[in-house]
This record gives sequence, C-alpha cells and structure tokens, in this order.
Amino acid sequence: MPKLITRSVQSHALPLLDRFLAVRRQTETLVGPLSPEDQTIQSMPDASPTKWHLAHTTWFFETFLLKPRLAGYRPFDPAFEYLFNSYYEAVGPRHPRPQRGLITRPGVEEIGAYRRHVTEAMSRLINEAGGDPPELIELGLHHEQQHQELILMDIKHALSLNPQFPAYAAARVPTARGTALGWIDFEGGLVETGHAGREFAFDNEGPRHRSWIDPFALATRLVTCAEYQAFVDDGGYRRPEFWLSAGWECVNQRDWRAPAYWHEDSVFSLAGLRPRSGEEPVCHVSFYEAAAYAKWAGKRLPREEEWELAAADVSFDGNLLDANAPERGWLHPAPASAEGLVQMIGDVWEWTASPYVAYPGFREPAGAIGEYNGKFMANQMVLRGGCAVTPRDHIRATYRNFFPPDARWMFGGIRLAEDLR
Repeated sequence: MPKLITRSVQSHALPLLDRFLAVRRQTETLVGPLSPEDQTIQSMPDASPTKWHLAHTTWFFETFLLKPRLAGYRPFDPAFEYLFNSYYEAVGPRHPRPQRGLITRPGVEEIGAYRRHVTEAMSRLINEAGGDPPELIELGLHHEQQHQELILMDIKHALSLNPQFPAYAAARVPTARGTALGWIDFEGGLVETGHAGREFAFDNEGPRHRSWIDPFALATRLVTCAEYQAFVDDGGYRRPEFWLSAGWECVNQRDWRAPAYWHEDSVFSLAGLRPRSGEEPVCHVSFYEAAAYAKWAGKRLPREEEWELAAADVSFDGNLLDANAPERGWLHPAPASAEGLVQMIGDVWEWTASPYVAYPGFREPAGAIGEYNGKFMANQMVLRGGCAVTPRDHIRATYRNFFPPDARWMFGGIRLAEDLR
C-alpha cells in the first residue's frame, strides 16, 4: 500500500506515549506467528519481507524524528538509511524494492534490536518534548498501521505459493448466512466531501470541497462469491465485451480465470485453505475484474464521492483487524449479517470508479514528507472502506486508499451502484 501523509493533529483517547508504545507492540504481535524464514521471503516485487516492514517503520521514526530532533541521538546502524528507505528521493539512495528478499542480513534478531533502540529513543523524545510535534508522530503511527495491514497482505501472498498452503494463524469461521441484495436511493445534489475537523487524516483526504452528485443507488451489501461465480460460469473471463482494453490484456497475458486465491471450491486465506462460502464477499479482484463484473451485471462501480456520501452515517463496528489479538477476528471477509446498508467498513476495500487525483486546493508539503502522496497521483484507482486486515482504529469514511487497476493481492472487492434517472 503506498503511504500517505497527515494534515491534522492527534486526537486519540490514549496519551501520545501510550499510543506510540501500543502501536509498536501491535506490530510485533502480528509478527509473532511467523518464523525467521517467513519474515525473510519476498514473494513478488510488489510485496516486501516482513522483516523489511519491521525495519522500515522504525526507519521512519529514526529518519524524520530522532535524527533531527533528539539531541545526542546515535543511529543504530548508518547502513540502514540505505537498506530501509522506501521511496524518499530527498533522503538519499535506497536499495531496489524488487531485491528486498535478497537481504538475509541483518537478520530478524538484529532488526528486533533496531526496533527496541528506536522505540526507547522515541519514548525519550516524546517525554522530553511533551509530544511535540504531535502531527508528525501521529503520522508515523498511522504509517506503521498501514504496514501492519501490508504485513498480512504480503505474508498471505507468500504462504499461498507454498504447496502445503500453511496458515498464518487460526481464525474464526463466520456463521452468518448472508442477506439478500437490496438497493438504497440517494438524492445527491451539491454536497461537501473530504475530511474536516481536528482528528487525524492523511493529506489526500482534503481539503474539504464541494461535489455535485446526481441521483444514484447503492447496493446494500458487497458482491458475494456466489454472485461472482455466476459471472465466471457465464464466460465472464472469455467475453471481451465486459472488459476495459487494458483489463482484457491482463486477462489474456496473465491467464486470469477467477479471483486470486480461488482453488476450485476452496479459497486460500490467512487461516489456510478453506471451503469457499458463496455468501462471503468476493475478494482479491482487480479494478479491471470489478468493472467487468459490474458491466456484466448491468450496473457500475460507485464514484468515490458517492461512496463517501453514503458512508456518512454508517456503523464503524465492521469486520476489521484486532491487531492485539488477530486470532479473535475473521482475517477474511465475512457474509453480511444485517439488513440495510452494511459492510461499508471492513471486509474488503471497495473499488470505486474514481481515478486517484488531487482534490481541489491540494498542496504537497515541503521536503521529503511531501513525497508520501502527491507523486502517486497517476495510474491508480481509489478504494474505500478498509478490509478485514485493516487496524480497527485506522479507518474512517474519508480514507482514500489507492492501487494500480491490475492489483489483486490486496483485499479488493466490489459494491455495485447505478444511476437514477
């Protein structure tokens, strides 16, 4: 997941130091089930080894807070500045992303020592400075939470390539039977969208601005595996009339015939290979597949401002990650269990029809931090709502995730929309 940047101050209930320590512990809890070998593998260029995530999130605090702000701070290892920089050109050169899995040293134990070194120094910085600057520290925490999600996405892809289909961790199996698909109408009009207020948000969520929305309807729940199977059975992957040109090229070049992780009647999950429930939301589809399904169904994908309008009053008690105890969650999309507009938060990131571009009035911050976001505003599509591996206190209705339209390893799914005339 490309990383973003804050535009307001921290406003969580926990004091800043407590929250900092809690987020750092949460990351280490998520890594607990993984062996050193698990943490070293890089299964494709878009993914990163677990130990790289552990080090990079630590590098962020060291680079942007400790070096410039903590008197007398000594870096843990100067070589880490090169090894664990992700894409910050202003900071300096960096190790090529596709080759992260070739770095066997430093090992897991040394990276653990690096984390402890930086966590202790950050604790001193927060105590000495009274949490100043809180917005940059809060950005680092939300950055680490994004990598918590990435850790699970990336290890799922790696484990899926093992012919034994090992589980990351045991997870509960949903018992809900699903609900019928319905539609909710929205009048639209001239509305304000984007983040407002003093709570944390990444800068791409603002400025708040006016959007004109024509009347539309939104599906009450996500598209299910059974519904997507009907598209597959109807020759959806063999019929070019449903596909965007670039999507049709992907289908043929990559031999797509179903969503990622589907195996006959089973699906690979973070709990291993499991029977695929027809009632659970379809997951691990690209934007191209989502758009093709919507066209086949005679509908379309929602625009992001429509999605945000609809999500204004939804419950945030969704199927999200409990980073302190991941086995207590599903770690997988679950069937809809209530009537009305459901599954807006959690389960899967919902593809929208909106390209990832700047809102009116957007300005990149100066310096290396400005590289977080604006330079990615090309050839990406917006997703909304979080997923089953998004930390529970990391999501909000204005959150704009973004991925290239051919990406499938992230938890991408489908909600339908239609115009009202």
